[in-house]
Amino acid sequence: MERIAVVGAGAWGTALAMVLRRAGREALIWARTPDIAETINRQHQNPLYLPDLPLDPAIRATADPAAVADSDIVLLVTPAQHLRAVAGALAPHLPETSPLVIGAKGVEQQTGMLMTEVVAAALPGRPLAVLSGPTFAAEVARGLPTAVTLACAEPILGASLVQAMGTATFRPYLSDDPVGAEIGGAVKNVLAIACGICIGRRLGDNARAALMTRGLAEIMRLGLARGAALATLMGLSGLGDLTLTCNNRQSRNMSLGIALGEGRRLANILAERRSVAEGVFSAGAVVDLAGRFGVEMPISAAVDAIVNRAADIDTTIAGLLERPFTQEASRHLALPPRIR
Repeated sequence: MERIAVVGAGAWGTALAMVLRRAGREALIWARTPDIAETINRQHQNPLYLPDLPLDPAIRATADPAAVADSDIVLLVTPAQHLRAVAGALAPHLPETSPLVIGAKGVEQQTGMLMTEVVAAALPGRPLAVLSGPTFAAEVARGLPTAVTLACAEPILGASLVQAMGTATFRPYLSDDPVGAEIGGAVKNVLAIACGICIGRRLGDNARAALMTRGLAEIMRLGLARGAALATLMGLSGLGDLTLTCNNRQSRNMSLGIALGEGRRLANILAERRSVAEGVFSAGAVVDLAGRFGVEMPISAAVDAIVNRAADIDTTIAGLLERPFTQEASRHLALPPRIR
């Protein structure tokens, strides 16, 4: 596992290429735009997504999908809503035996599929893993200490991937629960928008703490309904990722929520941004998925109403606050067999 391709030349894909070089691997970035690939190769920078950060000169970039053909591992780090199209375009070139590590976080809008389901449909038969957890790309790229979840149903493959990618400052923790890692990574983006709106509307830190905690309950309900392990949802790719993205304006989703809470129009916010705030696009899919499994997710539904149906923010907040009082949790919460 020496030659590793990173599909996606945004901030996260570029940061992962830096991780791979620190781990002693060959790193190739596939960029959809030839200009970005040329800039990385010529200037050893990605000024569009990680400005002022020098890249390892050994990192190569290409816009040719055929260049990934000899990769031992392929990291899929495109925006979630583009993953199916990108995977389909790469299908003729990806070796059938090379593991695919999915770093995209979201739920597909049109189908309600998780990212592993999307990739399995577009690239059937490939070994899959999920990389998730509390990560700001700029900090990872600079080599600051970071811990993540590497979730893979095949323990031997998962252990090999950890060894291939891990370094002293990028520490993958192995999990056998890809679904749990995906649920945490997708829903936390939606909840970060809610926390941003809370800040923009000046509702206070008490309210934001309540949103995070009750949001975690929504992650747990949906995750357990999909067969995830509670331990995963309380780990790096669940609670850890939620904590990071709901507490810092570096979060694209939280900063978008702040702008919404301050009264700005969603279309104007999105028009100013190059990077994708996945929570906007996953909100409706998360709520639809929850509905199919009979899971109640009022905070996620409120965000969906605001970003997808132009619901009035103050009216939506009032609706949440007027919900009936209920029990916080039960000591007899049903757990999957693996952690009883």
